[in-house]
Amino acid sequence: MGKFFTKGRIALLIISSVLIIDQVIKVAVKTGMYYHENINVFQWLYSKLGIDAVPPTWFYIYFTENNGMAFGMEIIDKIFLTIFRIVAVCAIGWFLYKFVKKGMKTGFIVCISMILAGALGNIIDCVFYGVVFNESTYSQIATFMPEGGGYAPWLYGRVVDMFYFPIIDTHWPEWMPLVAGERFIFFSPIFNFADASISCGIIALLLFYSKYLNESYQEIK
Repeated sequence: MGKFFTKGRIALLIISSVLIIDQVIKVAVKTGMYYHENINVFQWLYSKLGIDAVPPTWFYIYFTENNGMAFGMEIIDKIFLTIFRIVAVCAIGWFLYKFVKKGMKTGFIVCISMILAGALGNIIDCVFYGVVFNESTYSQIATFMPEGGGYAPWLYGRVVDMFYFPIIDTHWPEWMPLVAGERFIFFSPIFNFADASISCGIIALLLFYSKYLNESYQEIK
């Protein structure tokens, strides 16, 4: 069993699993929801289970799209961002190949694989979604391979996001300078499974492999 689950196969399993889960979720949301439609996950679950109680309001499926980086940030132009993503994925893939060949720790390989898979997941949206889907609007649900063509050319697709966790939704107290009475939400970013994979991989690297990361880089140079 140990010989079957080699580090290379573990990396491929993680990458393929993250990609499949990410794309299944995105396609389901893209072809099943209107733009900015939201579903209270607990309310939906309570209704299915017949639970008569007020559901929590901190977990939503909220369909949105963005042109930018993880969690909806927009820093650089779309085409440069897509090209940067492709170059970054190629670099990460090369490093992962070298790490596997060098026999680096399995946990380290897992972290790099999660980051690579998440980046690949969002690249698929950027490269293909504009061509294979039509526009999602407040009154139109997108369809796959529409007769009239997609909503954007190659490399100009938008990344589908859906996970929204407004854990705290309140207002600043009136005595607070500058923001008195304004709404405060924690955690407000809307993200997808690929973003979560990237974030978890990076956090695990920093927590458990920061020193090992530098040593590994020096070894493969």
